[in-house]
Amino acid sequence: MKCALVGNQNSGKSLLFNDLTGLNQKVGNWAGVTIERKEGIIKGTDIEIVDLPGIYSLSPYTSEEEVSRKFIIEEKPDLIINIIDSTSIERSLYLTTQLLELGIDVVIVLNMEDILKKRGYKLDIKQLENYLHTSCYSISALKNTGIKELVNAIKNKEYKENSNLNIFNSDIEEYIKRVDLCLPSEIKERRFSAIKLLENDIRYNSLKEQLKKSIDIDNEIKVIEKNNNDDTEELIASQRYKFIESIRDSVITKSKKKSISEKIDKVILNKYASIPIFILIMIIIFTLSVGIIGGLTVNLVDTFFNGCDGSIHIEMFGIEIGTIPSTFKGIGPMLGEVISNNNGSDWAVSLIADGIIGGVGAVVNFIPQLVILFLLLSLLETSGYMSRITFLFDNFFRKIGLSGKSLIPFIVGIGCSVPAIMSSRTVEDDKEKKMTITLTPFIPCNAKLPIIACICGGFFGQYSLLVTILMYFFAIAVIILVGWFMNKFIIKNKSTSYLIELPEYHIPSARYVFKDTFEKTLEFLKRAGTIILLASIVVWFLGSFTYDFHYVDGTNHFIEQSFLAYIGRGLSWIFYPMVGIGHNYNDIWGISVSAIQGLVAKEQVISSMQVIAKVADEGNIFTSSAFSYLNPVTAFAIMTFNLFSAPCFGTIGAMKKELGSYKEMFKAIGIETGFAWVIASLIGIVGGILGLLGVF
Repeated sequence: MKCALVGNQNSGKSLLFNDLTGLNQKVGNWAGVTIERKEGIIKGTDIEIVDLPGIYSLSPYTSEEEVSRKFIIEEKPDLIINIIDSTSIERSLYLTTQLLELGIDVVIVLNMEDILKKRGYKLDIKQLENYLHTSCYSISALKNTGIKELVNAIKNKEYKENSNLNIFNSDIEEYIKRVDLCLPSEIKERRFSAIKLLENDIRYNSLKEQLKKSIDIDNEIKVIEKNNNDDTEELIASQRYKFIESIRDSVITKSKKKSISEKIDKVILNKYASIPIFILIMIIIFTLSVGIIGGLTVNLVDTFFNGCDGSIHIEMFGIEIGTIPSTFKGIGPMLGEVISNNNGSDWAVSLIADGIIGGVGAVVNFIPQLVILFLLLSLLETSGYMSRITFLFDNFFRKIGLSGKSLIPFIVGIGCSVPAIMSSRTVEDDKEKKMTITLTPFIPCNAKLPIIACICGGFFGQYSLLVTILMYFFAIAVIILVGWFMNKFIIKNKSTSYLIELPEYHIPSARYVFKDTFEKTLEFLKRAGTIILLASIVVWFLGSFTYDFHYVDGTNHFIEQSFLAYIGRGLSWIFYPMVGIGHNYNDIWGISVSAIQGLVAKEQVISSMQVIAKVADEGNIFTSSAFSYLNPVTAFAIMTFNLFSAPCFGTIGAMKKELGSYKEMFKAIGIETGFAWVIASLIGIVGGILGLLGVF
């Protein structure tokens, strides 16, 4: 037996799938698309279940809807498990009415009915069963209640068979009967096919031609449209909603008591308080992750990799609050010592201590900060607050040709730009989608946090937290500026309307939050152990050998003679306005090659700077002669460029896929890098002048 799990996005579908299958599942991609495909076996049975992408209808306006419809029609599951968010029943039932037209047995699973009750509503399940002529079960996917009863009903087939629900007026129902008589016997989804023909679905044009000798579909459409004074597609949709509204009015009753969510929203969405509350929440997030946890842990982790000078300095908000005596040499120096004691060469010692441990360690230092950041953002997402943020910024975004839909990729982008770019599929308008994809990489993702935290911590001392927070709000300002420019001169888009049903506030699921945090942290560590490791070795090699392959030993041969220095000097003209004012053009090569490394992975910028610093004079980024020309303002300029210029190769690949062509991809990259260079250069020139005046 094969089941298909179908439902809207955010209906609890993935949680239900995990409850039903446990570990008996495998994950892949649907053929021809990057959409995730999950399938498994229901616990305690041999029943196969496939988790279809979250959709709102079987009219395929998106690739997710296309995948779901194709699977149901072509693979013909024995049972459809349709999960419905009880708190959004009106929206959910549109898909349900389409599923019931497929001729396949359907079981309705009502999720979050307990939350509906908390909001002061009551749902009559028996009455709903009578309307839909199918079996309905109440569950809580989050609390894992009602799952056993659902599994038993499926296993023992204790559910009602599909009786082809009739919901349209007599004109349409008579038409469906006439078409049914003419359809080939191999078509099982007969009612669904008849309705799609009436809606003029282009995917059914060949079937229309095939039926011409038996029935003239075009003529049938003309007659129905004339009798009802409406377009058939609109007619079908309006009659669906009329049926759904009658169900809603009959099966749901509301008490006069206001729900907790309504009371919270009176404050959270208040005209005057909403934006200050949002700013306060973001300040708290970065204070906890970067200010407190970052300050307390970064030197501890760094000592583990690189050792210390007799004591570990513990800081908070750039201020030293204590020291911990320690003579730990660090993994890098210890491994280097082992190699040296076994007659290993100097370059082998440097490869391990400076290239591998130094490069990867420079990024791993920030893992504790990232864990807290991931944890807090996941709490916001699961609580229901993220949806409120999209609602808050909708009116403002409309002024630059965007809508609240665009904020979804921006929020996802705080974690990683690749899924953020892919989530832009929710934006239907093509021009708005292009703007969203171009602007999303401006959001500081987790890979950019090491750049922000390292530069702010090294150059701004006790003001590091303030500068970190300002950097995120600076990103919002840049998005607004570039969005306005694109809307005014490049794309000239009119924003689309944005309708959103705000979900109920939830107490976040500890299981989901910790799993989400673990998966994101693990993904970051995988990047550190693969991409960052490989790139660090390459940077070490290019910085440790001269063009005639002499090892840079700091006595006879210097890093200024290395491959890396020659490459960097060739790129220095790009970065001279940002960091070079008042300095020799040839001295800024270290920043040049490090910034270009950001195309591989943004974390690699800091990793490359650390490798260069160690190879140059065994220092760190802030004490090495390789970066002595940096001051707080020019450091801020280079941070600005790396945050807003072309993203990493993974994100660029996602942009190409979603934009549909290399031309659009390069246009987006050009806009990003162009604005980043202009803004960073203006900041750098100011910093250079202040340096010449002796301010720094």
